[in-house]
Amino acid sequence: MQARQIDPGNRRDVRRFIRFPFRLYRGNPYWVPPMEAEMRTALNPAAHPYYRHSEAAFFLAEQDGEMVGRLAVLNHTGYRQQPGCADRGLFCFFECVDDLDAARALFDAGATWAARRGIRTLIGPKGLAQGDGQGILVEGFDHLPAMGIPYNLPYYGDHLEALGFEKQDDLLSGFLRAEDYHLPERVVQLAERVKARRGFHVREFKTKDEMRALVPQVRRVYNQAFADVPGFVPVSEEEVRAIADRILSIADPRLIKLVFKGEEVAGFLFAYPNIGRGLQRARGRMWPLGWWHILREFKRTRMLDINGIGLLPGYQGVGATAVLYAELERTVRQFGFEFADIVQINEKNLKSFSEMDHLGVNWYKRHRIYRKEF
Repeated sequence: MQARQIDPGNRRDVRRFIRFPFRLYRGNPYWVPPMEAEMRTALNPAAHPYYRHSEAAFFLAEQDGEMVGRLAVLNHTGYRQQPGCADRGLFCFFECVDDLDAARALFDAGATWAARRGIRTLIGPKGLAQGDGQGILVEGFDHLPAMGIPYNLPYYGDHLEALGFEKQDDLLSGFLRAEDYHLPERVVQLAERVKARRGFHVREFKTKDEMRALVPQVRRVYNQAFADVPGFVPVSEEEVRAIADRILSIADPRLIKLVFKGEEVAGFLFAYPNIGRGLQRARGRMWPLGWWHILREFKRTRMLDINGIGLLPGYQGVGATAVLYAELERTVRQFGFEFADIVQINEKNLKSFSEMDHLGVNWYKRHRIYRKEF
């Protein structure tokens, strides 16, 4: 068993890195493949904005000439500049057959590369960009993942723990069933009073060009809303454009809502139709018929993913949250969704959990972020 670092300029190895999960999850009804074009960008230092400030290494594990695992390790400059993170690196894209030796070979190789850069602790999975899905799925294996959120085989967590990794954080996802979701009347009334008295209003969009024009303002709100989250790295202008392009590729403009205070963005609600079944049929490629399967799923899906609810700190605690939740209920009903998936809330965010519990959210998936000091 051996693991080796690959050259991102080697097309054969890049293809093997990208295509390995397609073989590993063949026949699995829940795994949703990434688009191959996005993965190629992630491995291309000339294409992804992450490489303007940081570096990454990609590893393959092989046995008797057959690929049995893959891993990426990140030397993320922005992350290491956060308080308490100077000697920490990240890992992502971990996939492996059910063989502990294969997992060990990958992380040994990754840790050796990281140590040469002064990294003593690896944390992950965390991706190259803010907004990438995080964690190893440890509960909820018999459900389709939300858009962009990892799905993995049940033994992944066991292997990491056998290698000495420990829990750092758990991220919980829950669902709302539309037929059971009835926002209390007092919350609806509060939302209307807040809008009338404090000058809040919700802006809806008809086109993606309208949304793109507000990306700079959304970046400011996003960076401020999550500034106090440990390890959060502010998003640069170049990165937010890349994130916006990715979001807009799957977004229905009518489902993206911004809360304004006057002419300034005060908060956001990011919701996307879950087109996972279409992506499964597309098999990671737009051509020749992937685009048709994806467009068809936009019309068929009855699942909505809520992957971003945030307010600027100055507007938290003044009733603006009620505006967002009222808008969430209206969106679910207006477009005929049967389920809404609330995506990856940190278990330490007790305030959000309390609010979500009152809304009737059923927590059914758990992703775990691991750490290990080497």
